[in-house]
Amino acid sequence: METILIKALQLIFSLSILVIVHEFGHFLFARIFKIRVEKFYLFFDPWFSLFKFKPKNSDTEYGIGWLPLGGYVKISGMIDESMDREQMAQPPQPWEFRSKPAWQRLLVMVGGVLFNFILAIIIYGMILFSWGDSYIPVKTAQDGMAYSKTAKELGGYQDKDIILSIDGKDMNFRSGILNMNTYMQFLDAGEVVVLRDGKEVTLTMPDNFAEEVVQSGDPTPPYYFWMPTVIDSVFASAKGAGLQKGDSITAINGKKVFSWIDAVAAISQEENKGKEITVSYMRDTTAVDAKVLVSDELTIGIGSKKPIYDIKEDSYGLLQAIPAGAVLGVETLKGYVAQIRFVFSSKGVRSLSGFAGIGNMFPPMWDWHAFWSMTAFLSIILAFMNILPIPALDGGHIMFLLYEVIARRKPNEKFMEHAQIVGMLFILLLLIVANGNDIIRIFF
Repeated sequence: METILIKALQLIFSLSILVIVHEFGHFLFARIFKIRVEKFYLFFDPWFSLFKFKPKNSDTEYGIGWLPLGGYVKISGMIDESMDREQMAQPPQPWEFRSKPAWQRLLVMVGGVLFNFILAIIIYGMILFSWGDSYIPVKTAQDGMAYSKTAKELGGYQDKDIILSIDGKDMNFRSGILNMNTYMQFLDAGEVVVLRDGKEVTLTMPDNFAEEVVQSGDPTPPYYFWMPTVIDSVFASAKGAGLQKGDSITAINGKKVFSWIDAVAAISQEENKGKEITVSYMRDTTAVDAKVLVSDELTIGIGSKKPIYDIKEDSYGLLQAIPAGAVLGVETLKGYVAQIRFVFSSKGVRSLSGFAGIGNMFPPMWDWHAFWSMTAFLSIILAFMNILPIPALDGGHIMFLLYEVIARRKPNEKFMEHAQIVGMLFILLLLIVANGNDIIRIFF
């Protein structure tokens, strides 16, 4: 219960920062162009709010709503989620959004996305300044990598291949969410040079490699550091079942395993939760079978030896950190955009996560480095998702404004109202699917 609470608090704190910064971007540009902002709210406030105040001589009411699904600024004279038809039926006023030139309205709408991306760059820069950057050059992994079945069949990889370069660039493994860039580098590779049995071998990836790997359903990740199946530490149910340090696992439920990742993947199947599995292993020259209980966390209480590799650490001064943070922000955005294409598939839809899934990405103990890394990543996601040309999102408004600039006339207000409703329904459907996936994962 404590773990869930810590993750929930991190999620709420992170999203609150992102929402406030995003809405402040809209607010700032609106005030620069003397557009009246009626409300600035963290979370939504249908029917009532938890807190609100309106400074003296201010047109803006500031508050906190009770529905934690984001936040908003209500800008006068704008068709938004408030659907204020009464205001829009009145003659335009000089302080309203609709009375301003198209370029000013465009900057107001871009402001939220822009501020989210700037926030991500600042956070990444401060992470590099405070903690530096640590990563593993994959070519230094002495035992090479283990690969999934699909990666072997389609890409021609073999277990223990050492990746020297991908499309002429080094492959650097990072921990946590930052490894997404490396993951996409591997999936979208064209030409890969590996060291195999002391010789350099060039592998050419097929055009459909990324899609096939993602859709394959392989229980093993497409790549990971090679580790033998030798047990290095024993605890929990494995200890009670008689497993010992030095035992070599050969099979799980009768299925042969050839690397530690194979063994972990075979153990951590959802159908194994709370059940006993058969672990076959060698002790010296003796073959033994043991019945071991799988925990709710899909583990049995065994640990492996660490793979042999070099960890590289880079430190940054303040003047170096910000541009390096910008590079990291752009790389993260590119990696996320590259992954988006996998959403438009049956497996991709099932992998969508709602608030529970996102919250589960935070560490179980409060860790500022992990918290800020995740917050920067979510800020990039929020910026990208909001720029999509979907009515009810910033990108939808930007799309209509660009139409106005090109066509030299505004879209019909009734059409925009209907488009706003359709967009809101689409977003609601997306929320239902994503959070429904979370419920299915938890209870089924």
